Amino acid sequence: MPLPRIVILGRPNVGKSTLFNRICGRRRALVGNEPGMTRDRLYAPAEWMGKEFEVVDTGGMIPAEQELIPTEIFRQARVAIEEAAHLVLVVDARQGIVPLDEELAALLRKTGRPLSLAVNKIDTAQHSPLAAEFHRLGIANLFPLSAEHGLGVDDLLAHVTVDIPATVAAVSDRRSDEAGATAQGDDEHFAAPGEPIHVAIIGRPNVGKSTLLNCLLNEERSIVTPLPGTTRDAVDAELERDGRRFRFVDTAGIRRKGKTKLLAEKLSVIQARRHLERADVALLILDATEGVTALDTHIGGYAHESHRSVIIVVNKWDTVRKGPTTTQEYEHEIRQRMKYLDYAPLVFVSALRGQRLDKLLTTIVEVAAARRRRVGTAEMNRFLAEVDFARATSPAGRPVRLYYLTQAGVAPPTFIAFSNRPGKFHFSFERFLANRIRERFGFLGTPIVIKSRARH
Repeated sequence: MPLPRIVILGRPNVGKSTLFNRICGRRRALVGNEPGMTRDRLYAPAEWMGKEFEVVDTGGMIPAEQELIPTEIFRQARVAIEEAAHLVLVVDARQGIVPLDEELAALLRKTGRPLSLAVNKIDTAQHSPLAAEFHRLGIANLFPLSAEHGLGVDDLLAHVTVDIPATVAAVSDRRSDEAGATAQGDDEHFAAPGEPIHVAIIGRPNVGKSTLLNCLLNEERSIVTPLPGTTRDAVDAELERDGRRFRFVDTAGIRRKGKTKLLAEKLSVIQARRHLERADVALLILDATEGVTALDTHIGGYAHESHRSVIIVVNKWDTVRKGPTTTQEYEHEIRQRMKYLDYAPLVFVSALRGQRLDKLLTTIVEVAAARRRRVGTAEMNRFLAEVDFARATSPAGRPVRLYYLTQAGVAPPTFIAFSNRPGKFHFSFERFLANRIRERFGFLGTPIVIKSRARH
């Protein structure tokens, strides 16, 4: 059964995302002084006094605006309103009532949904009188608060959750358990059987990341426009297909540092890389009409260095004129430009037309399983006895001899090799050994980490 949804609305730059982050207890939404930081609607689980619900952040609403992005933001907000159990209109106490506040208050009253007014930026007792004039908006339930400092937020939450039944017996115990699980290490973080596979959709701007998410979910979850950089916040959503659960995160298009000028763009790139670090599998989206660009290889390097499993997704494949060898030519170009991702499978799709998305989901499941595969030590050492190391030497020509090989961890698969040489292996030998392991055991789409130990 879905959780009740508390939807936060208001005009741009009144503190909606700050309140959203305060309620959900983490910095989920981008926050800054620039208006229009949030565009898509964002969902996050929240809890208050044992009552569980979902809080929804929306972009700044400007109903009469005709430009493309404000129009799409307003449309996304209307979808959130239809799903809401309670609406919270946020206003700026220091600016006072502006005509757009009045327009939004009238619009939300007509929805018939339970409605509360959060008068934000009441940071001190001296600011308290500023809330009085907002009674003119005709919303009975008015709450002065400071989202930034957390003042008054508890009164708002007590009101908006009054009809939600308590379902959590010991919230503090659950939080301490979560903290303990986080401290156990990376192995515990990644998707175990029954848990959703965490998938980050990454790539440069305007390659079709949001279109892919919308098509997978069969709903307009992310704003899609021809303008590059439309997505700023990372938009996440769950999908269940054939008994498998996926949690997709549509990240902002990653640009080079010199190309990011606005604060929102800089923060969105930072957040995209942070969500990449938390994923099991990264979908690196390429534009088939443009081929592999320098920025594509740069972003692929991020995924490789973070030890994520990677699937290279060639989007807009329906727009390419195909000949007998077109697919092979594209694959050859990608492999030449991205040699460090030679383990990543390629999937050619059209997100706009929904072509080959079933193949993509199947590949995600296979790659996620390979990421957590564990090979027994006995089997690994039988394999080691069969490897011909005559071709693998150090740069000085000294042969490297391995005595023992064992798998120390998963996600990514990590192996410890005991040899006749102290110190780290040369990268060419690591690559040789990783390639032999992959030839024997698969590990589709996932990097292999090898750590060396001297025999003594």
